[in-house]
Amino acid sequence: MAQIRSESRVNFAIPAQSVRSAMDAFAQQTGIEVVYPFDRVRGMRTRPAFGLMTPEQALHQLLAGTGLKATRTRTGGIALSLVTQASLTNAAVPAMAYGAAGAADTLADAEASSPRAGASEQSSPIIVTGTRSTNRTVADSLAPIDVLSSQDLKASGKQSVRDLLGTLVPSINVSNGGAGASFAVKTLSLRGLSGDQLLVLVNGKRRHNSANIFINGSTQNGQSPPDLDLIPGNAVAHIEVLRDGASAQYGSDAIAGVINVILKDDTSGSMTTTGGLTWDGGGEQMRTQIDKGFTFGDGAIIHLTAEGYVQNNTRRSNLNTGRFYAYEGELYSATSGTADPREATVNRDVNRAGQPGAVGGNVSYNLVVPTGSGEFYSFATGSKRHANGWLTYRFPDASNNLSDIFPNGYTPHLHIYDTDYQVTAGFRGDGPAGIHYDLSSSYAADRVRFRETTTLNVSMGPDSPTDIYIGTLKNSQWTSNLDLSKEVSLGLAEPLQIAAGAEYRRDGFGIEAGEEASYIDGGYVSTTGAQAGTLRTAGSQGVTGFPTDSAGDWHRNAWSAYLDLEQTLAPGVDVALAGRHEDYSDFGTTNTGKASLRIEPVHGFALRGTASTGFRAPTLQQEHYSSASTISVTVDGVSQLLPVQALPVDSEAAIALGASPLKPEKSTNFSAGFVFTALPGFSLTADAYQITIKDRILLSSTLTGTTVMAVLAEAGITNSAGGFYFSNAADTRTRGLDVVATYRQELGGLGTATFNLSANFNKTVFTHVDEAPAELTAAGLVLIGRDRQGDYTKGTPRDKFIASVLWEKGPAAVNLRATRYGKVTAVNSSSAAYDAVIDPKVLFDLDVSYALTDQIKVAVGANNLFNTYPNELPTNLQYYGFSKYNAYSPYGVSGGFYYARLSFDF
Repeated sequence: MAQIRSESRVNFAIPAQSVRSAMDAFAQQTGIEVVYPFDRVRGMRTRPAFGLMTPEQALHQLLAGTGLKATRTRTGGIALSLVTQASLTNAAVPAMAYGAAGAADTLADAEASSPRAGASEQSSPIIVTGTRSTNRTVADSLAPIDVLSSQDLKASGKQSVRDLLGTLVPSINVSNGGAGASFAVKTLSLRGLSGDQLLVLVNGKRRHNSANIFINGSTQNGQSPPDLDLIPGNAVAHIEVLRDGASAQYGSDAIAGVINVILKDDTSGSMTTTGGLTWDGGGEQMRTQIDKGFTFGDGAIIHLTAEGYVQNNTRRSNLNTGRFYAYEGELYSATSGTADPREATVNRDVNRAGQPGAVGGNVSYNLVVPTGSGEFYSFATGSKRHANGWLTYRFPDASNNLSDIFPNGYTPHLHIYDTDYQVTAGFRGDGPAGIHYDLSSSYAADRVRFRETTTLNVSMGPDSPTDIYIGTLKNSQWTSNLDLSKEVSLGLAEPLQIAAGAEYRRDGFGIEAGEEASYIDGGYVSTTGAQAGTLRTAGSQGVTGFPTDSAGDWHRNAWSAYLDLEQTLAPGVDVALAGRHEDYSDFGTTNTGKASLRIEPVHGFALRGTASTGFRAPTLQQEHYSSASTISVTVDGVSQLLPVQALPVDSEAAIALGASPLKPEKSTNFSAGFVFTALPGFSLTADAYQITIKDRILLSSTLTGTTVMAVLAEAGITNSAGGFYFSNAADTRTRGLDVVATYRQELGGLGTATFNLSANFNKTVFTHVDEAPAELTAAGLVLIGRDRQGDYTKGTPRDKFIASVLWEKGPAAVNLRATRYGKVTAVNSSSAAYDAVIDPKVLFDLDVSYALTDQIKVAVGANNLFNTYPNELPTNLQYYGFSKYNAYSPYGVSGGFYYARLSFDF
């Protein structure tokens, strides 16, 4: 078999815009045979974001891992050079095998000699996120990008795309906690910013947000980001994470960066079943996934995916230490007296905090159909999910119980039913004058229905139902895009890449009222018992239903236009400029820009930096959401269970408390770093960043007291002890550093080891906080208190380190990962004495796999191998033992998860 040595260099011209003709030219002019089965060529031919691959793109993919590098010459040809001491004899080429002309090598022979999972990842893959160039790789990107493969997902043991990202990317943290309906919203934080300051794309197209809102959570209060759990994990070919502001390139929400999920578009097939449970009991999980690609017609391909899963609840509470029954002969509010004899023998194991339960399924397809000079494409995801969780326990003789119905007290059981889908279709190809076009439209809808069982509206007295429909949230998004791109030769090192386009988007949000029993005030006053003479709280316990005056539908339109330029000025000097104009129907216009520079003074060492402005429009949920939830409110250092109302900024009560219309956040992002790849098998990147956000949209602290109660009563809200609303009341600054190092070492007869060490250091401070509105100042209240500021300054780890080693030898592989999470603090609203700290912890994950055959693989593993938990909350913050662990934990509160996996490739 032929070898190309390091001094070899071959030039050849690319005469035609197809992969096959380019490869034929390559074979003819180099004397190297190219062997390719048709379906695998089709699987490589498509680039989801930009359409058909050019021959140069195909060469970059085909040469990945061979040691060969393809670069464009000044004459328009392609120069091949050997940049590492590798030969075509043992190259890992996933789609084609190379051999000397006339040799009898086959693709099967090449596959048999190729390394197993992970080999192709050692090259620098072509990226489609953060660039309009058609051949830019991770190594020569102008901004930091992480690429996670489908093998990363399989070997992690994680059960969702969201958890995978939080596990493998140090600058991403996962929010796991939330009261009320918030437990069903899964959020990510990139570089310490909010979940909805991170744009999610699928195949380069905008992903819709969840209809639900994280209204009673921890670090992500007030967010309604895209829910990554609703994308089938086995549909993912790879994920690109752009850690840089990109509003000028993609529009609203890209302040922190972009996650682009690329779906499979090949003919591969697999079936995987994973099952496991937690060390301390409960939390059993089972997930079965199947996917397969098919060709049909004249070169069309479709990849189909389905997965189903079940997840059981965990219980991570202490015994309830509260007083269950009234003192004999006294009202329940009495502070002394003779204890009820039942108090001594009551079952105190009634608290049920922990991981929510869930059962559901996700499906997807990814379709490409050639149409002459271009192609029609379409992809979609669809999901159904039923999540459930237990809220806080209500005591038998308390005012929020009716002992005639629940003589032993009760725990409201909240059920959330989510129906979600997104469908995208479009045409792309090459038009006149060498202009590449991509015309697409996407429609998405998310519908979240709420129901509570074992609950009461105690204001209705004995007539209250115990199974109550709370209401429904709806979210829709229709987005249409036209993207145009062209290469223009200016006589420089490479052609100028010009991209321009326009986008139209229509957002919708709606609230459907719950049944009357979920929100009415029945006026019930008991005449006997421990609550004699007490007027009972209105609305369903746990989560109050959406009343008719909160229901409605709201829409807005937005259009935008952008221009993007990328140019290699000279070998090793790349620049990029982008600008975008946006026009929203509800708050006006905004303009953003971005400039990037990359300089490689010597081969293997490059400097890069960006400067950009960005924005994020307030979501319709933040403008119009209205509901009350019973949450733990700290009064005099003691947690009490009280209903609190979310107030839309244009509501009568919010205006009376000083609210004003929301406006978009504005950001300025600077980053600078370097890339080092000069040593064989080793790469190192480091990028420092600063992100300032003006007019940041924050949920206020919980507003309570006589003034607030009077305002709520004047607005007809009688079932809440306080309220909160959104505002643009603060400016923040986030500074940090990302470091990623990778080293791959051949161990001879002992196999191959790949080492990764990555870290993120991050700090957010408030540079300005508006004075509280006069209405609040007069009542002695603050709008953005120390608890809300603490969510963003101390609620996520200040630093995070990930160290891993992947060892592979033949059919065996071991993946060991250690993650250190820095200090996290849940800041109390009233006093530092009640702050709850999570000390730094190191968690270990382990995945051990063995390929029984070329198609069948088994694996066992553990996430959080040594069953590490966050700190327990101080007793006075546990609400009688319900919240045993700190919900701000970036790794959850359920401890170690241990699993087995069986996979079959076909």
